[in-house]
Amino acid sequence: MRRPAHPAHEEEEAGHQGQDHQDRRPDHPRHHRLKRILTDVTETTTPPVAIIMGSQSDWETMKNAADTLEALDIAYEARIVSAHRTPDRLVRFAKGARDEGFKVIIAGAGGAAHLPGMCASMTPLPVFGVPVQSKALSGQDSLLSIVQMPAGIPVGTLAIGKAGAVNAALLAAAVLALSDDDLADRLDDWREQQTVSVAEYPVDQA
Repeated sequence: MRRPAHPAHEEEEAGHQGQDHQDRRPDHPRHHRLKRILTDVTETTTPPVAIIMGSQSDWETMKNAADTLEALDIAYEARIVSAHRTPDRLVRFAKGARDEGFKVIIAGAGGAAHLPGMCASMTPLPVFGVPVQSKALSGQDSLLSIVQMPAGIPVGTLAIGKAGAVNAALLAAAVLALSDDDLADRLDDWREQQTVSVAEYPVDQA
């Protein structure tokens, strides 16, 4: 169960924005909150994971992180926070994230993808960066914008696109599981299910 929200459209950076931004209408991500089934968590509790992205169209990629967190019963909140178009919003979020109660931040951006690094520069929380695949350079620009951080400001950079979003969620889960035995068990179960789902022998496809 999620709280509805209606974020204003924000175009993506570099070649990653454009008319495609107007044509697609995916689910609105801002304040997209998973209400956990566990009885000790209320709607007013700040979830442990924040998913932030540079624009609405990044949600197509970042929703894979959200879906993975849901599969592990981890609450999250998703927001649009553009490093270039909403810099004041970025500063407010990054500087206040720990006080809000977040534990881990997953940040996705494409093109001139400065969001993860700028966020990491203003918060002591762990930040996992997801390079969103761009049209111009297939996400290589996004990857290089995120991965080469200077010493002292770490960003855990994942793969480009869906795989990176999924793995960012799994890394966030692993961090949280260090102090949550129930989550550690759920993560173990998730990995076991992944293992048993892999066939031992190939078969001809119909």
